[in-house]
Amino acid sequence: MITFLISLVVLLVGFALYSKLIEKVFCVDDRQTPAVAHPDGVDYTPMKTWRLFLIQLLNIAGLGPIFGALAGACWGPRVYLWIVFGTILGGGVHDFMSGMMSERHNGASISEIVGIYLGKFMLQVMRVFSVILLILVGVNFSKNPASLLAILTPETLDANFWLAVVLIYYFIATFLPIDKVIGKLYPIFGACLIIMAVGIAGVMLVDPNYRAQMPELWQHIGVDDMGHPTNTPIWAQMFVSVACGAISGFHATQSPMVARCMTSEKEGRTIFYGAMVTEGIIALIWAAAGVTFYGTVGSLNEALASGQSVAVEEICSTMMGPVGGVLALLGVIACPITSGDTAFRSARLTIADWFHIDQGSTKNRLMLSIPVLGVGALITQWGDFATLWKYFSWSNQTLAMMVLWAGAVYLHRNGFPPVACFMCALPATFMSAVSVTYFIQAPECLNMSTSIAYPVGIVVAVVFFAIFMWREWVSRKNDVRTSAAA
Repeated sequence: MITFLISLVVLLVGFALYSKLIEKVFCVDDRQTPAVAHPDGVDYTPMKTWRLFLIQLLNIAGLGPIFGALAGACWGPRVYLWIVFGTILGGGVHDFMSGMMSERHNGASISEIVGIYLGKFMLQVMRVFSVILLILVGVNFSKNPASLLAILTPETLDANFWLAVVLIYYFIATFLPIDKVIGKLYPIFGACLIIMAVGIAGVMLVDPNYRAQMPELWQHIGVDDMGHPTNTPIWAQMFVSVACGAISGFHATQSPMVARCMTSEKEGRTIFYGAMVTEGIIALIWAAAGVTFYGTVGSLNEALASGQSVAVEEICSTMMGPVGGVLALLGVIACPITSGDTAFRSARLTIADWFHIDQGSTKNRLMLSIPVLGVGALITQWGDFATLWKYFSWSNQTLAMMVLWAGAVYLHRNGFPPVACFMCALPATFMSAVSVTYFIQAPECLNMSTSIAYPVGIVVAVVFFAIFMWREWVSRKNDVRTSAAA
């Protein structure tokens, strides 16, 4: 319990201090936001801060802080360290920078922003990469809720029926103005997600039995002692498995949607960094719930083998009673849907920015919405959730790496000192090592030994950092020469 409480306090203190620092570094001012400058009633629609916060939370959360945290908990309480410091130093910075850079570039999609700061080649890579990632997210978060709805309803309403229903809803949410469906439903679902997490945390801290079972960081030392498979190394598997619970490139695809609806730059700290810290807290609670409820990591592994949705329902219904069971089912059905619909919507906006297609036109929105949903529907017929989730997790963290490097270059180009640029460059370097290492060692990727993956991942990360430092040194040297000549 001590480790959990300390982790919770560090997250809150981190938000209070580090978010103010990054806000100061970014030089937030009182310029007009895109929603104020040119509202269009479709994507550029002014909304209140509290509503945007809950929309952002549901956009980025989904099942990430639940499923990802439970998967990460298979390494025991050590996952707390990644959730806490990954959220404060990585995820919060990533989300704030992606949202605010978008706001300052007229609500541009993240692929366009990365292209501005990392070059035309990366622009094309990011455009393709973002659309693929977003459709994968939409597919991931279509099949799972459809399967759960099939379990709760008569046999005639099977998974395929509910999959069709979910995809039809996705089409509506992708096509209609953001305040018509998403703006009205998300605050309600956001409140449910928070209530469910607070309820679980309350039971763990109040019930003496669960309180006594909560493991401490120092109680688990080796992988074998925790019961985790020895062929699943903590580096970099845990950092990718937790995904949205600490840092997520998917968030960068969602932030521009909210950036187009802000009425003041001063909202950015609460909306972007605040939503990420809230997600980190939810992930921390679920990671603690996983190892506490099942007692040992070995038992948690066995439970997850039967399905993550089953484990979530079992935890909630046992710890919080029948009401908890209802909330759990609502959560594992509604949360993925609230990420799936905005994933497809973001795919539409990314393609629209790519080909400069005005989305104020109903015809133009239909022209993009139909093929995006059509491709997603075809992919739902291939692959299982577990496999798709692994591909999503890796591409997700790789996208986060690219966005952080773009943020570092943004700060550099706008004349910020090196210490400010390092706020993005250092987590970007770390995520570069994570992404490359995972790709080399993961069974679904190259499946090579850690003796190869570890050094290659570190070398690539160091090279990326060296390139950034070299570009910064050359640029600043040229600036000095230009100033001297003037």
